[in-house]
Amino acid sequence: MHTPATMVMGIVFAPLGLVLVLTASITPQWREGQARLGLTGPGSPPRSKARGGGGPGTLAAVETLLLLRSDGLWESCLQVVQSELKQCWPVTGAYQRDPRLRLARGLVLSSLFLCGTGIVLASVGVRCWSDVPLRGVAALGGFLVVLAGLLSLTALGVYTHNLGRLGVDNPGEGPGSGGGGGGGGAPRYPHLTLRPAGSLYFGWLGSCIQVLGGGALLLSFKRPWCPATQACPELTAYVDDVLDGGCMKC
Repeated sequence: MHTPATMVMGIVFAPLGLVLVLTASITPQWREGQARLGLTGPGSPPRSKARGGGGPGTLAAVETLLLLRSDGLWESCLQVVQSELKQCWPVTGAYQRDPRLRLARGLVLSSLFLCGTGIVLASVGVRCWSDVPLRGVAALGGFLVVLAGLLSLTALGVYTHNLGRLGVDNPGEGPGSGGGGGGGGAPRYPHLTLRPAGSLYFGWLGSCIQVLGGGALLLSFKRPWCPATQACPELTAYVDDVLDGGCMKC
């Protein structure tokens, strides 16, 4: 008996969704923002002295750098645009302690575990090497894959809804704040207008594919209807009981 199309669709879509969600979870591009940083040239006089009517060359030379800040679930990066200068570090400070970020982390990790378990069960249930697929096992795997997709969608929704507020709600701890304590940790950077980045889109796509793949496996729980064969009715019971609803020709 041929493997049902719904099972084939599910066993292809579920691993694809898992790869996309895993890629999104480990890359530091969940949100990003750009800022311009002005740097005065070396040896230039202060601006207050440059106002005093000096000749040419008394004004400070200013160089503008375009910085790109990006954050993920586990890592943050700061890069000078159009250059190879880039620094990454594990998330720290208020961003790391934010309960909404921790919730998104937990949901994504649970999603990855459930999706992997569902794929294993679906692989056992489909049994492409056999004529008798275990529809109940495949459907259970599909249910876990759908649940994994819903968990990752929830994590993405929580992060996207709070994207601009994660880690910057506490005064003196946000980006660009002039707080007194000059401790170590992540580099300070100017205030940025943050926006969704590429990892979020990978996550959304992978989660939707997981839901589709798991739903297809769930649909395979019902046995296909096969018309009775008039030429050899004695095979009908054999087809239903042994081949789990598969159709045969006399």
